[in-house]
Amino acid sequence: MLFFLGVLIVVVGVALSIALHEIGHLVPAKRFGVKVTQYMVGFGPTVWSRRRGETEYGIKAIPLGGYVRMIGMLPPRPGDKPGELRTLSTGRFSQMVDQARADSMEEVKPGDEDRVFYKLSPGKKIVIMLGGPIMNLVIAAVLLTGVITLYGLPQVAPKVGLLSPCVPTTAPTLQVPQPQCKPGDPVAPAKAAGLQERDRILSVDGKPISAWDQVTAAIRDSKGRPMTWVVQRGDRKVSVSITPAVIDRATYDAKGDPVARNGQPVLASMGFAGITPGQELVRTPITQAPGFVWDRVVDTAAIIVNIPQKMAGVFQAAFGSQERDPNGPISVVGVGRIGGEVAALDIPADEGGNWVKLAQLILIIASLNLALFVFNLVPLLPLDGGHVAGAIWEAVKKGWARLRHRPDPGFVDVAKGLPIAYGMSLVLITMSVLLIYADIVKPIKLFG
Repeated sequence: MLFFLGVLIVVVGVALSIALHEIGHLVPAKRFGVKVTQYMVGFGPTVWSRRRGETEYGIKAIPLGGYVRMIGMLPPRPGDKPGELRTLSTGRFSQMVDQARADSMEEVKPGDEDRVFYKLSPGKKIVIMLGGPIMNLVIAAVLLTGVITLYGLPQVAPKVGLLSPCVPTTAPTLQVPQPQCKPGDPVAPAKAAGLQERDRILSVDGKPISAWDQVTAAIRDSKGRPMTWVVQRGDRKVSVSITPAVIDRATYDAKGDPVARNGQPVLASMGFAGITPGQELVRTPITQAPGFVWDRVVDTAAIIVNIPQKMAGVFQAAFGSQERDPNGPISVVGVGRIGGEVAALDIPADEGGNWVKLAQLILIIASLNLALFVFNLVPLLPLDGGHVAGAIWEAVKKGWARLRHRPDPGFVDVAKGLPIAYGMSLVLITMSVLLIYADIVKPIKLFG
């Protein structure tokens, strides 16, 4: 039941995000006088619709997008009269473009000639087309700011997270810099000393501990001598004696990659207790929220830039034995599944319980909005960024003509980019189908 509730929350969040994205286009379009005939959330058959004034508002069956239909998105071909269109082209793409122009002009009724999109100034076109992505950015910023300031983000704390069961005796390699336990390996010192998960470390050898780095430094430099730890366990303080083992461990550079020499990892002898840090929620001051949101935008952009490369791995995983990359792209189906897994997690009340799950679901929806924001800025039709690029080019041409005292060059013929739009649409549909299939047959599982 909780699984389906999580899926439902994500689906509703996606639908609302799409609806608000389209409102970001709708409101400025109406403000600038463009005639908007349809506002739809979803694609496919219409499930529900109502007409208010000149606009039909509705919901369609497939919640994978939405659209606002504005009349006159495409200008007449140069030399044609507005409202009329020659159809003398012979090439396949030319015929497709001419048909698109004809369809666009059919919506222009008598009296609507000055309410078409293509006659707007470049600045107004940019405002309308950026309205949708900006709305997604605002949604993401509000959700992220709310979570990090009111709830907090998990950060490494001086407390026990997981305990290793053993001291690994297998030598590290570049492929396996941190070897796993094998039968016969000795018990890890922290586990043998009776340390428990969620113990908060108060002091080591009498020195107060306020950060995890102090704990790792003390273990690393112990050189196998006994250490006395004082930990907070529930409502009492417990003293624990730990004697770290001395083992050779791989060293890492500033990027977190193993340091290598002659194809072998560079090892260093250091203390080992067999403990990983725990985490606790720390609220972020609201003054730091803009920087946090910007970092998430940059991270999202990096992921989207690498999507073509990642899709190869998705294909191999879907039709082969390769595992899915947990940091790779997923479809709405995959996002819904992750939302269900989050809702179904068994988190004790003293560790946050349902609040933790709600925060994670909100972060998922925020991440989706960031993806919609960045992806729609790609300067290719049919994405919003393609129309923005056309408007910017129109502004440049008009500005250059004014500087040279030349006649107004007129509107940029974005219809010439329709072949690219058709190809881009085919690519997007193919990617969506592949991702949905992969999310069904070999889903990404973040929680085991």
